Amino acid sequence: MIPLSDAALSVLGGSYRYYCAVESWLDGQLLADNIPVSVAAEETDRGIRVPERVTFTVPALDGGVPWSPVGDDHPLAANGQRLHVKLGVGGGSGEVEWFSRGRFLIQDSAVDGDVVNVNAVGLLALIDEARLISPFQPSGTLASTLRGLLEPALTVLVDPALVDRSVPAAVNYDEDRLGAALELLDAWPAYGYVDPEGFLRVALAAQSTTPVLSLTDGQGGTVIHASGNSTRDGASNVIVSRGTASDGAQVQGVAYLSSGPKRASGPFNPLPVPEFFSSPLLTSIEECTAAAETIRDRKQRENAAAFRVEMVPHPALQAGDVVALTSERLALDAVPCTVEALTLPYTNPAPAMTLTARRLA
Repeated sequence: MIPLSDAALSVLGGSYRYYCAVESWLDGQLLADNIPVSVAAEETDRGIRVPERVTFTVPALDGGVPWSPVGDDHPLAANGQRLHVKLGVGGGSGEVEWFSRGRFLIQDSAVDGDVVNVNAVGLLALIDEARLISPFQPSGTLASTLRGLLEPALTVLVDPALVDRSVPAAVNYDEDRLGAALELLDAWPAYGYVDPEGFLRVALAAQSTTPVLSLTDGQGGTVIHASGNSTRDGASNVIVSRGTASDGAQVQGVAYLSSGPKRASGPFNPLPVPEFFSSPLLTSIEECTAAAETIRDRKQRENAAAFRVEMVPHPALQAGDVVALTSERLALDAVPCTVEALTLPYTNPAPAMTLTARRLA
């Protein structure tokens, strides 16, 4: 969750005023400091390569200022322009606490009658579209390789708690720059995410289980539904990670799903149903096992029971946060769940915020 003061958090528990301000930047230069956004909302889904999508509606003409993207350096053009979204929370005293919600790349903008519709995406889109022109053969460490793949498009900040290690000479990445970065993170193992200031932060892959927010069915407009979807397609209950040791021998690590409906040796299938992960970055059994356990934990989370939550907007809540769900109707008693996807309105009158939350094992 985005850090807020105790005063702002206390206001979010009741009645508060909601504010949104959007800036446009291009190549480090401020193009507009207060775009007149009439409607805006964010959709984030941890299950896709570029998780964030944000839509904005802007008047085509506001106070005599045209907002049609007619020039290459117009604030709403799609030539590298980035939108910095700041949200504000105000209480009865009239003071507003502003904070950064995120920085997003304009994907496209088009005039539709008297409004301009703008679609923006998370900054990982810069990496996704930048295919490697020639094979990339790193010679350094995991951290320097990640920086070589992502910078200068995204500045990489590595948590000092992560143990860096050398990259084997056999590593060679071809074309898919973002895919290479995601493979590196799994092999480390580490978790990478773009923070509200636009930096790529790399941290330990361990999942927090401490809720940042408690939600009770019916309280404050919160509604919790059980999501009814289940499939065998693409399911697995054991992760097998493979690499190559310095002497050329194949090394392997295995991690089994130990809980949930698709757990290993359970009724889903008494035999192992494997998913394979191979990377030249893995050079020992220990490294292979750590990677397998990280991928297993992600699969276990993806297979867990899902709930759809409708609630009063909480502008500091982020995908990946843990919330505690309580519902007498669904027999949930402060059950910790991870936020896998969310839809957050930015503007008033704000409709309900929606979450897809999956139960932690």
